[in-house]
Amino acid sequence: MDYKNLLKQVEKTLEQIETTESKGGNIEKIAETIAANFRDQFGISGGRVFELRDDAYELVGRFGEHRDGPLGIAVPTDYRPIELVVENGIVVMDPSDPGIDPVLERRLGARRFAALATGDDDYIISFDVAPEFSREDILFSLNLIRYAINQKLRAERYEALIVEAQRIQASILPQRVPQYAGYDIWGKTVPAEIVSGDFYDFIPVSDNVLGIAIADGSGHGLPAALVVRDVYMGLRMATDRDFKIIRTLEKLNHIIHRSRLTTKFVSLFYGELEVGGFFIYCNAGHNWPFLLRKNREIEYLKNGGPVLGPTPDATYVRGFAKLEPGDLICMYSDGIVEAHDDKDREYGMERLEKIVRANRERTAAEIGQEVLRSVAKFGREGEDDRTVVLVKAI
Repeated sequence: MDYKNLLKQVEKTLEQIETTESKGGNIEKIAETIAANFRDQFGISGGRVFELRDDAYELVGRFGEHRDGPLGIAVPTDYRPIELVVENGIVVMDPSDPGIDPVLERRLGARRFAALATGDDDYIISFDVAPEFSREDILFSLNLIRYAINQKLRAERYEALIVEAQRIQASILPQRVPQYAGYDIWGKTVPAEIVSGDFYDFIPVSDNVLGIAIADGSGHGLPAALVVRDVYMGLRMATDRDFKIIRTLEKLNHIIHRSRLTTKFVSLFYGELEVGGFFIYCNAGHNWPFLLRKNREIEYLKNGGPVLGPTPDATYVRGFAKLEPGDLICMYSDGIVEAHDDKDREYGMERLEKIVRANRERTAAEIGQEVLRSVAKFGREGEDDRTVVLVKAI
């Protein structure tokens, strides 16, 4: 038997199953699908599903040819076949083997105890197997089926986590552009995967002060998205308590350093913009935002310190800038300037500055969208998260 090809067929078949929120119902549906589609290959005609409830595995479902029969039969966890299947993941036992209770097996409708544990051992699936199949063939089949089922369940669990991560991320990214007197402001993140390790935020510190942040967790996907959630929460708590910028970054650095997540490197640029144009900022290892003056000169906003996370006692310094009407600040993540084309050429700062200069008379949204279009046209898709934030004094 070509088990490798058979495994691919089983996995492909299980992918088509529409699952529900009921874990037990999903496992019964998976078992039913295997019995219906792979009877000849595995010699399976039907079987039973048991769920761990208190100190016993309760019969909660039947599938295949032998659907009839009572449910609710409780099999003690110290029943020897149950102990073996939980211990080894799979087991095959004949009616004459030590530890088999013939009376119990007849009540269950089983002729042979061929079973696997799945769902973190909360569920046991026992199968009715054709008598001509050898113990070795059945063990091979059970191993293959168990692997395919667990892959399916892991995929469902991962998808649920991703959906939750998407929900969390959607809740922390700005829902709308702030209306702040004298300024045109816009931002957007384009994730490389389903969720992003980039982050930006607009925080109303007071009636006259707007906090603006952009951050980038190392890597991308779920781990990076989780760590930037900590940045979001830390910034919000710090501004609520009226912490100064340096104190805010020091607190965030300690939070990230103590995190147990694999991603412990987060770059962050945070600044506070006053209505009169004064901009106080701190750059924790982030790509230098640039201030494009009305006279077309560029200033880089470099002052700050190292990225958040690696060093618990990192120190930071503030930087200052003054925006005049016609000036604009461009903040971006490394997914913008480090995008590569098919010839492995980098998008780079020169292209970014050139496109911002060329569109400087347009709105902040139009400038930002033009940047993202330009990078998308230049770079390979899905390479890294891309974020751009524009603040234009008007």
